[in-house]
Parts: sequence; structure tokens; C-alpha cells
Amino acid sequence: MDARSDVNRGEFTWKISYFNEQDATKLYSEGFTVSGCKWRIVVFPKGSNPDHLSLYLDVPDSATLPNGWTRNTKFSLSVIDQINDVRSITNETQHDFTAREIDWGFSRFIRLTELRNLTGGYLANDTLVVKAEVCVLRVTPPVNIQPARPTDMFDSYFTGLEEFVNAADTNGVSVGSTSCHQDGALTAELPSLEEVEKAKQSLKECLSDLFKLNMKERLFEALSTLSSARIRLSSEQQIAIETFRANFNDFTSDFLTFEQDNAEFELHKLQRDERFSAMKKCQETHILYKQLMEDLVKKEEEHKRKTEEVKFRREKLLSDWEILLVESEEAKSGFKDEQKKVAEAEEKKRIAEERMSRSTNAWSNLKAQFG
Repeated sequence: MDARSDVNRGEFTWKISYFNEQDATKLYSEGFTVSGCKWRIVVFPKGSNPDHLSLYLDVPDSATLPNGWTRNTKFSLSVIDQINDVRSITNETQHDFTAREIDWGFSRFIRLTELRNLTGGYLANDTLVVKAEVCVLRVTPPVNIQPARPTDMFDSYFTGLEEFVNAADTNGVSVGSTSCHQDGALTAELPSLEEVEKAKQSLKECLSDLFKLNMKERLFEALSTLSSARIRLSSEQQIAIETFRANFNDFTSDFLTFEQDNAEFELHKLQRDERFSAMKKCQETHILYKQLMEDLVKKEEEHKRKTEEVKFRREKLLSDWEILLVESEEAKSGFKDEQKKVAEAEEKKRIAEERMSRSTNAWSNLKAQFG
């Protein structure tokens, strides 16, 4: 990696090795500074927009910036063709970065199929090269050149984290989702008396447990046979059979969809709770670290002769704190993702329950006739 910056303009090149082996949803580059402002590149290896590589420019220290901060910035992002630079792709834009919009870029930068095309040089030796050129036009308020206290960044971040934890502990999110079903057609020839009796027996067995391995096929065959029969069946039985048969795929699919969606909902709910627990643990550890820092400051004032020893411990604590900051951000990000997934799964579960209710009524009617 290399970086170059002047007063208001700078560039940064990022090489991502073993790109196709990356499992993370998004990758962050190291930070770089242009015009006194910190920046980093964000890459979605599998795309934030399906089938496309996504690239963004991000403000990594947004949590520590003063209220009302803005950065009017003109920038470009490039994917470098390492075989033929002429084929390199560059997109340019201008954006006001704020606390509400800390990143900006391109969700459909290049199709993943084109990126991985072996005839091109975008992934030479499975390495992706991304370049950012940044020109900072205006910064509000002006960048403070005075060094901040080591704890300022942590206090600012964890104050926001505490608010997020409290909000997440009491509030939920609801989002919409889509569902689909398939239609089927059932046909049968006119059955014999023996076939009708056999179909009735098969139907009774199916009604005991619809979703055993072979029950669905047996139920299908029994309904097909009985729907063609006009003997030894009451009108109520014929109606029950035709009702279930006419919506066979929908009804059976409803039960299966509900089971799948309910399992997905429970999984995401469990994962969300685990993320939330990790996030709260980070917050509790922050309070402990903050107290430790205050104790160290007091010792610095009381024991001037032990300055070197205290300085070493302080640097170690700040290093651990940096790691905690990264872990808590990952936990927070993971929690947000799982919270959305839980909401989506919950909505899918609700839809499946509604569909299952209709299927259950039809099934109960059928079971009442033959059970």
C-alpha cells in the first residue's frame, strides 16, 4: 500500500490479496489522511448490490468528530487492470459527508463476472487493486490541529454505543418481506372400486402425519384417485377432497414454508441476542477501562518518579482499548444485521402463519371426513 497527500488533495492505493477467498461481507482499508481528514476505502467483495462489486469512501473517525461536522469532497475510486492499465475503471463523484452519511460511493461499480474474467487483469494473482483520489473542498468546522486526549475518542464512541445499547434493549424494528408459492395441476383417470378403497385407506394414513417422507406423494395420489370417484363418497367428502386438491401445492407448501421460516426466525433471533450480549459486554468493559484510566491518571499525579512505568501501562491499556473498539463496532454491526434479519424472518413467519391457517382449516375438514 502507498499513500500520498498534499494540502487538499491526496491519493491512496490498496492491494487486497487472496480476494476470492474473502468471506467477510465488507472489507476496510487502512486509514489515510487528506487535508487533515481521515479516510478509508470500503469494499463489498460480493457486492451490496447483487452481482456487482461495490466500492465506497468512508469517514473512519466519524464518532469522534464534533457535532455538525461536514466534509464537501470530490473523489474518484478505481479498480486497476494490472495487465493493461487502459482498461482500468474509474468512477468519480462529489458528496457532502456528514454524521448521517459517513460513506458514499458506487453499489454497481463493476459486474462480478467481468471482475473475475480470466482474460482481464482485475484479479491478477487473485489480487484486487483499488485506488482512491480525494480532493477535500470544504471542511466544517476546520480541522483541529491540537492533539486530542487519548481517551476522547473512546469516551465519544462509547457514549454513542451506550445510547445504542439502551435503544436496542427497548425497541424493535419491523420491515417488509416477500413470499411466493407455486401452483400445481392434479389429474386422474376414473378409478375402480378397489382403487377407491385403497385411496381412502391411504388418505387416512396420510392425515395422521402429512409430512413424513413419503406422505405427500401418497396424499397426492389418494386425492387424485378420490377426486375422480363418484361412488361411495358423500357430497361433503367430495367437496373436502376437491377443496384440498385444488390448492394442494399451496396448502402443503404453506406448512413447509412456515416450518422453514419459523426455524430461520428463531436462528436469527438467537444470533441477534448473542450479538447484543457481546455489545453490552463491551460497554461494561468500557466502564471498567474508563475507571482504570482515571486511576492511572491519579497515580501519575501522585507518583512522578514512576512516570516511565505508568506510561508503559497506559500505552498497553490504550492498545487493548483500540482492540475493544474494533470488537464493539463489529458486534454493533453484526447486531444491526441480525436485527434486520430477525425482523424480516418475523414478517415471513407471520405471513406463513396466515397462509397455514387457511391450509389447516382445509386439512381439518378433510381429516374430519376421513380421520
